[in-house]
Amino acid sequence: MIRPFIPYPDKRLRTAADPVETVTDEVRAVWTDMIDTMEAMPGVGLAAPQIGVMLRLAVVDASDARGQAIRMANPEVLHASAQMREHEEASPNLPGVYAKIERPRAVTVRFLNEKGELKEQDFVGLWATSVQHQIDHLNGRMYIVHLSRTKREMLIKKSKKARG
Repeated sequence: MIRPFIPYPDKRLRTAADPVETVTDEVRAVWTDMIDTMEAMPGVGLAAPQIGVMLRLAVVDASDARGQAIRMANPEVLHASAQMREHEEASPNLPGVYAKIERPRAVTVRFLNEKGELKEQDFVGLWATSVQHQIDHLNGRMYIVHLSRTKREMLIKKSKKARG
């Protein structure tokens, strides 16, 4: 089921999400909705708070073929590369705008997978960017926090104007 995005500046987008204690059928159902919603955008990742679910859940699919979504509960970066990568980031919660953000090119992330198993996985390039972007959302931070105040205010104003 495709779920609606909560619009910026909803306070849920600035609130850290709650940890997932166990991966249940309910959690799996939220992940399925998140993947449907991400595919409909289309996008390369989605965090549960973006659709108003205040749990530390994220999905990422930066594959060319699609259908490779990785489901994560409680993702945390264990290691980040010193080499940086710039990429244009955007969010459906703040539509019509985007900005170049610099993040580590590669990260090692620990998370609970769909079976409830603790897993560590390396992500590189767009996968790494998306995972870090989703973790920011889970921590109550949008990509615009990485910008100067002037640039951030300009994007917020531009998005508001685009929404009418």
